[in-house]
Amino acid sequence: MNPVWIIDDDRSIRWVFEKALARDEIAYRSFASAAEALVALDAGDRPQVLVSDIRMPGQSGLDLLRHVKTKCPDLPVIIMTAYSDLDSAVSAFQGGAYEYLPKPFDVDQAVDLVRRAIGESKHQGDVAEVSSITPEILGKAASMQEVFRAIGRLSQSHATVLINGESGTGKELVARALHRHSPRAEKPFIAINTAAIPRDLLESELFGHERGAFTGAQTQRRGRFEQAEGGTLFLDEIGDMPAELQTRLLRVLSDAHFYRVGGHQPVKANVRVIAATHQNLEERVKQGLFREDLFHRLNVIRLRLPTLRERHEDIPLLTKHFLQKSAQDLGVEAKRLSESALKYLSGLDFPGNVRQLENLCHWITVMAPGQTVEVADLPSELREQGSRDVPQNWLDALRSEADRLIAAAPGGVFERLSRDFERALIQRALAASGGRRIEAAHLLGIGRNTITRKIQELGLEDAKEEG
Repeated sequence: MNPVWIIDDDRSIRWVFEKALARDEIAYRSFASAAEALVALDAGDRPQVLVSDIRMPGQSGLDLLRHVKTKCPDLPVIIMTAYSDLDSAVSAFQGGAYEYLPKPFDVDQAVDLVRRAIGESKHQGDVAEVSSITPEILGKAASMQEVFRAIGRLSQSHATVLINGESGTGKELVARALHRHSPRAEKPFIAINTAAIPRDLLESELFGHERGAFTGAQTQRRGRFEQAEGGTLFLDEIGDMPAELQTRLLRVLSDAHFYRVGGHQPVKANVRVIAATHQNLEERVKQGLFREDLFHRLNVIRLRLPTLRERHEDIPLLTKHFLQKSAQDLGVEAKRLSESALKYLSGLDFPGNVRQLENLCHWITVMAPGQTVEVADLPSELREQGSRDVPQNWLDALRSEADRLIAAAPGGVFERLSRDFERALIQRALAASGGRRIEAAHLLGIGRNTITRKIQELGLEDAKEEG
């Protein structure tokens, strides 16, 4: 079997992969740059699977991907990156990548992914390059990476998509991203909130009307379906659509044509429909509030957007982005949150999700005194809300740090984290006891000799013995 090629300028990442593949008896070959791998490829060597970093000195992983797909279109290529964003995911998939692997990654899962890639030979057709765009969706959390992957996989599809997510999670942003990265990108994107329009006007809004169709219809009017011709129609809050319009929508999706209100000539509907709702449509079907056949027509591909409380690790990234955006909009200098304020925000649940955080950042830009924002400068309702349970916070932080070190500094992770853990416990106990070691040992449930030895081992000798 041909070897798995690993291309990464970070020696530690190559080392992790090499050890993991060797443990599973998978042949491998490592390269420190894309140029080295291309030389080997030009010499006639061929890997079984290629795993490449996306950002490297010289040619990038995406450059390598393009060259490889020209020579070996069926070769599975796994793109990995520490810069987990939508553009990277879409560019990787549109370039023909087999999978997109954000760092830090679980080593066992990475090896499983390589094994799956070995077992498959996936042909990817030629696709157009992605134009450079401003990132419209931000997120490093694993749940957001799944969303990025889905958008990437759907980038050459015309399939109907149903987006589920709470209010404020960014359903329209995802719909726009699906459109922007689709073959329909040059055509219109039309959005309509079906819950915000009175039901007696909604039919005309969607399908348009003929002159004289009803009182006040003095001219012919094109509806949203016609406005979106060749492009994408985003139907937000589809769960609230009246029953009679559900029937008309089903007919459009089935027959690809419709009639304007008061019209007798069919109008062609070459439109990709993306629907969104915060409701459980299956439950509404059971309650008789939503047509089951329409649900199945819409539910071709379903995307679930995570709430902000499921992706707390993204709050610092989003906060920085929104503060910069608000400052730019207002023409002022961007404010920054102190470490304690950022930590506090990262512990909140944000029932309004990303939209609530964006509004908060705008409030901070306008209302908070000074350039550095402290907890005391936040709105009173947020200060009263309180944070999540501490154990979940510190365990999540520990898991994240362990993942980072396993990928970045393998070999000494256990010792390093163990020492940091013990140092933090002893320092806090000494602080609580006013520096009295016997009392600190009692607070921790260890003996005096143990705490004395640990203080020496951890380099805490300057901790004064009192009392």
